[in-house]
Amino acid sequence: MNDETTERAAPDVPATRRGRSEAVIRARLLQAIFERRLPPGEKLTEERLAELFGVSRTVVRQALARLAQDGIVEQHPNRGAFVAAPSRADARHVLEARAVVEPEVAHALACRCGAEALARLRRHVARENAARAAGDRGTLVRLTGEFHVALAEEAGNPVFVRLLTELHALSSLAILLYARGEHAACPPSEHGDILGAIERGDADQATRLMREHIAHVAAEMDLSEPEDRPTDLAQALGITPRTRQRSR
Repeated sequence: MNDETTERAAPDVPATRRGRSEAVIRARLLQAIFERRLPPGEKLTEERLAELFGVSRTVVRQALARLAQDGIVEQHPNRGAFVAAPSRADARHVLEARAVVEPEVAHALACRCGAEALARLRRHVARENAARAAGDRGTLVRLTGEFHVALAEEAGNPVFVRLLTELHALSSLAILLYARGEHAACPPSEHGDILGAIERGDADQATRLMREHIAHVAAEMDLSEPEDRPTDLAQALGITPRTRQRSR
């Protein structure tokens, strides 16, 4: 089933068909998050999603539960499901995890990257460059996030693929919340430089460039906690409360 296909799911639909429906829902929600069309805190209504995808609410509920397990969706009793809004601490943790995992992915791929994998990655970087030149911000944001997942796919480690899919979705949400200025995507040329090191089989340089790349992404976000946090609502609003007079 492709992304444009919807299907009507009844309670007795086989599990394999339900699984494909859930996968489509998750993929489309992740794509919208990667392209930053679904902002942090956006409510995800089961009834509306079921209508849009042509499936039962049970299927939608299962898809949302899976995304909630990955931290991409937050579920609140009696309120429903919402796109996650990572805190600054969450964002720092995501970037710290990326700084550990992704240099290792780049190192492994530089040691064993075949011609077919290199061709796929070169095509991907070419699409990024085309989107950047065309000013297509949404596509560029999605492609730059998918580049990191593509590296893990070509490295052949499915655990890294699942982990990086989650980490990059959370990174996209964190960028929406904490980006400095008009930060839109990964810095220009850096993906091409990393791919060049992989293509040359220079594992050490690929590792170093990936580590520097993630540091540059982090530098584009304001992840420092405010030094002076308001102690109550009045202070947050900048209002000095009137002193209550005791009744005699």
